[in-house]
Amino acid sequence: MEITIIQKRLAKALSIMSRVALNSRTGLPILNNVLLRAEGNQLTLTATNLELATVSYLTAKVEKEGTITVPARLMAEFVANLPKDDDVNISTKDGKMTVSAGKYKSTINGIAADDFPELPKIDEKKAVQFRVGVDVLKESINEVSVAASNDMTRPALTGVYFNTFDGALYMAATDGYRLTDKRFIDEVKSEVKAIVPASALQEVLRSISDDVEEVEIMFDETQVRFLIGDVEVMSKLIDGSFPDYRQLIPKNTEIEVEVDRNELLRMVKVAALFARDSGGSVVCETKSAEGVFSVGAVASELGENKTDLKVEVDSDGKVTVNSRFLMDALNVLLVDKIRFGFSGKLTPVVLRGVGSDNYTHLVMPLRGQ
Repeated sequence: MEITIIQKRLAKALSIMSRVALNSRTGLPILNNVLLRAEGNQLTLTATNLELATVSYLTAKVEKEGTITVPARLMAEFVANLPKDDDVNISTKDGKMTVSAGKYKSTINGIAADDFPELPKIDEKKAVQFRVGVDVLKESINEVSVAASNDMTRPALTGVYFNTFDGALYMAATDGYRLTDKRFIDEVKSEVKAIVPASALQEVLRSISDDVEEVEIMFDETQVRFLIGDVEVMSKLIDGSFPDYRQLIPKNTEIEVEVDRNELLRMVKVAALFARDSGGSVVCETKSAEGVFSVGAVASELGENKTDLKVEVDSDGKVTVNSRFLMDALNVLLVDKIRFGFSGKLTPVVLRGVGSDNYTHLVMPLRGQ
């Protein structure tokens, strides 16, 4: 192999590859490597941990075609430190790769590409395909994945559930304590029910560059592929059943107030300071006679806190929730005003943006409070 390539593009692609390679838990040494394949006028980089794979296609001046795998982390960190205005020259001989730019030159020991696992193919004729704008994808992943679980004993809850309902495509996630539901694409013709690992979606976010405007998403029965400009992110789907979550979302709430998002976030943050010794629990309360909505917490040793906010409300009620979960919800609900609804101390808090009906965030109450 003999190629010349722009440093900036190679460094960015290797950064993506190294993240996937470093997450390999299989113990196979070659999965710590990145596969480089030079053909025609293109350099293809591939990394996989057998659950997730990324492929990057880069334009390069190819003098001699070839393939090799080298340690992803070492290659990424070396190229990242090369002069950004220089071209990078790469050549291979006898299982070793020489990388040079300007006065910098290194030789890296490689492993034959024959030992690198072959990536599974998606049958594009049978797969379900969608296209979506980058901004919509970013917003939806951030809003939904915050509720995904980290409990690997319940694998279905560690992912985001892509599902079609009433002609639209939705994304949902839950860890049993909170639930998110987002109408992702308003009109779709194909049906899909697939659980994508939340970790794969975070890799999708990290792989989006500023010059990408649209992402292609393709599902088959066992995997999903995101085509992001010149980068592909492929992941196995989680094999499991996602809860019938729509029946958990209240159709109406007895008490509902409209509050400024930033003000509510500040109120919860302040109350959380006093809730550290009580598992982070804060009390949200409405008083119709006074026309206030309050957030507070009591700590027997530290003291107590309560902040009142003037609102329009016609019912009295109280609910205790986890302050961290409430802050997580408010941090991803990027709107000016929030509709905060509940129906008593044993029902979930329902959070939606005022004037928006495509995203719902539920926070379950803390019982016995």
